[in-house]
Amino acid sequence: MRKILFIFLLTTQVFFAQSGFDKGNYLYQKGRYEQAISEYESVLTSKNHSAELYFNLGNCYYKLNKVAPAIYNYEKALVLHPDDQEIQGNLKFAQKLTIDEVKEIPKVGFSKTIHDFIRIFHYNTWAWIAVGFSAVFLLFFMGYYFSQITLVKRIFFFGMFTLLFLLLISVLAAISEKNTFENEKPAIVFDEVVLVKSEPQKASATIFTLHEGTKVFVEETLNDWKKIQLIDGTEGWIEKTAIKEVK
Repeated sequence: MRKILFIFLLTTQVFFAQSGFDKGNYLYQKGRYEQAISEYESVLTSKNHSAELYFNLGNCYYKLNKVAPAIYNYEKALVLHPDDQEIQGNLKFAQKLTIDEVKEIPKVGFSKTIHDFIRIFHYNTWAWIAVGFSAVFLLFFMGYYFSQITLVKRIFFFGMFTLLFLLLISVLAAISEKNTFENEKPAIVFDEVVLVKSEPQKASATIFTLHEGTKVFVEETLNDWKKIQLIDGTEGWIEKTAIKEVK
């Protein structure tokens, strides 16, 4: 009986979530963005999250010229679908509406090469690449084991070592990318204007000013304050109510 009730409740929840999503899409197409947002957010309250849902929410806020919520929801969508070109494109459009112009410090030399190489794929993609190399390695091993021709055995043998090397590279890339993803704590500034302080207290000196929609990275939390860093390496303390963490 409990199982039947659980299945009924789960089915009902999914139905209403889908219903809210469809209603939101209908309202969005009619240009009723505020109402569409209400429908989409009702789906979120039922803990039904998806990249499509956050993407649509971002579109609604963008249409209403609400910069911070638009960027925030696009960023949430990218967490779930990091390689989606459409989400990335809309995020760039939304970021053009921000006031702050923060330029990332470019990496140079060997570290840049490694960083750019690892960033080619999401860690899930690297994991699947590793699985692919493992499967091909197994095929080469079988070819080496069963082959009776010396030349062919040598080809399979050297191929196995090459695949083992590529497998190791893909595994290390997946681990590195996953660690970066888990350690990064991106957040979006929601206050229209916020003062970034040198210390976690209002009486401390103001280092610089940020505006809504700017992306920061949370490094530390102390009471009602968060230490943040910009992509240019600048650091400071900000009141935690001024930002909203993406993940």
